[in-house]
Amino acid sequence: MKFDNREDIIQLTPLWEGERFPNGRPKVPGEVLRRMEKITLEEAWGPLWGRGYKYQFQGDFKMIHPNKILVGRAVTAVMVPMRPDLNDYLLKYGQEKEGRKGYFNAWVVDSLQEDDVLVVDLFDKIFQGTYVGGNLSTAVAAHTKRGGSVIWGGIRDVQQVMEIDSIQTLYRGNDPTGIGDVTMVGMNVPCRIGNATCMPGDVVLGTPAGVLFIPPHLAEICATSAEKAKIRDMFGFMRLKEKKYTTAQIDTSWTLAIWEDFINWFDREAPEDFKHLKWDNEVEGARKRKGEGPSNEVRL
Repeated sequence: MKFDNREDIIQLTPLWEGERFPNGRPKVPGEVLRRMEKITLEEAWGPLWGRGYKYQFQGDFKMIHPNKILVGRAVTAVMVPMRPDLNDYLLKYGQEKEGRKGYFNAWVVDSLQEDDVLVVDLFDKIFQGTYVGGNLSTAVAAHTKRGGSVIWGGIRDVQQVMEIDSIQTLYRGNDPTGIGDVTMVGMNVPCRIGNATCMPGDVVLGTPAGVLFIPPHLAEICATSAEKAKIRDMFGFMRLKEKKYTTAQIDTSWTLAIWEDFINWFDREAPEDFKHLKWDNEVEGARKRKGEGPSNEVRL
């Protein structure tokens, strides 16, 4: 076997048609990542669920920085309880055949790039399951700049990790013991985090609600859908406070009249971060529901 194998990664992510890292990992554009930072987990989750991706979310994490949103590209690692023959072979193979230094967890951290997120299946092990501490979290920050870690297991040196403001760390628990009695059997392979599946190159969205793993080929679709949901909610909340529409009118498919009202408001008052959004399909759908033909009354 090989760790972090380009051919395997490309084979496992066939739907991604964009740029890739040298190891084959999908490289979702930084502009899409920045857009993800402004949306909620629930807003991004909807398009995944509707397309059959039902196991992309996992909650029940602790967060080093409770109000900091984590967004980045996944680098995965899969650990299993140590079996001496397997452990000795893989450790020797990585060090001698692939030239890797240190222990398994250092191999993964050393591979991180800017905007990456370390995603580790440590089978919920906390005692001697502390994947990162102060030193490796400092290295994660140096490599990723603004990324971080999602550990289905433990961390140590919590006070030191809390002082690293540039990254976010989500984890299951903490313990003063170092990592031990575990073996890495995969790097940048499919990774199970609780009830969710994460693939190398997935966009990781970590919030106080939990973590969502977004397939790279759906990342921009999720960002656009989430932005549209957010700006529509902004408009809807405003109109409900003004008592211009009822909750039933806002919560169901909008009429053409509401869409006309929204478009006029959007053109004049929507924040600049949302100005790239287009509404042609939504307005045309409302027009068809009303039984009208194309009209020039709504400026898109």
